[in-house]
Amino acid sequence: MPVDAKLLEILCDPVTKTPLVQVSSEQLGILNDAVTAGQLVHVGGDAVTAPLAEALVTADGKVVYPVVDGIPILLAEKGIGTTQLERF
Repeated sequence: MPVDAKLLEILCDPVTKTPLVQVSSEQLGILNDAVTAGQLVHVGGDAVTAPLAEALVTADGKVVYPVVDGIPILLAEKGIGTTQLERF
């Protein structure tokens, strides 16, 4: 279930305060391929072990935040830096 559009208008990256947008299905596939390969870590250093059903990304495309059961997890240490990904 996508994040409500009105909620998305007010959400921002907890660190940089830049706006967030929904991750595209193509981007989600890239993220989940990396999760399956064991290649992703959160900003806090722990491995991303579960595939993402939904996520938000900063407008500049640098950090992804998971959405779990419709709730955005906007904790700085749970962000996923996209520089880990070859193509994003």
